Amino acid sequence: MDVLESWPLGQHTDLRDRLLAAYDDPARGYHDVRHLNEVVDNIHLLRDELPRPEMEIAIFPPPHQHAVLLAAWFHDAVYDRDGDLEERSAALAETELGAAGCPAELVTEVARLVRLTASHRPAPDDPRGAVLCDADLAILASDDARYAEYVAGVRTEYAHLDEAVFRAGRAAVLRDLAESDHLFHTATGRRLWEDRARVNLEAELAALNNDSSAKPPPESPH
Repeated sequence: MDVLESWPLGQHTDLRDRLLAAYDDPARGYHDVRHLNEVVDNIHLLRDELPRPEMEIAIFPPPHQHAVLLAAWFHDAVYDRDGDLEERSAALAETELGAAGCPAELVTEVARLVRLTASHRPAPDDPRGAVLCDADLAILASDDARYAEYVAGVRTEYAHLDEAVFRAGRAAVLRDLAESDHLFHTATGRRLWEDRARVNLEAELAALNNDSSAKPPPESPH
């Protein structure tokens, strides 16, 4: 799906374009327009895991129409060195969607979903959260070439960290993921991505040599 076609608030193209400009910041190595497009494509792959009204073309009453797609658009809207990225992205969603006249319930749900991407650990009864988190983490199951681009892109975004600090922080993030019983929270995500993602995580951790001598930075690279 073309990322422009995925924008669910057709009349608010000015907001769409501001978000695209944020993702198109040349300082971003991975969390860019390509990443946004991949997350949107992955949500489409996971569409059957969502509550049925979100799969219909017709407009349904609030509160949650389009919540997952809007959360995808906002989930990395803020990405810089100042920290609290998910919280600030969620706050941006609250401000912008409120100004766009979206129902308060939808705004609240989008912000909740964006905040969830800080941990990628949705509750068992949270299908929207599960779909967004799985769509965001599906990069872990990429082929060798795309995974290498992903790792290099993340390193670019943390170029201000020296190598030892970066490696320690990155290894901490990967170990936290690897220790989870499941990387993915939907049945479709596990079927499509779990095994390959485990292989990639293990390979990258081995390459990092689990160097724990440096203290992970406050905002660990992910």
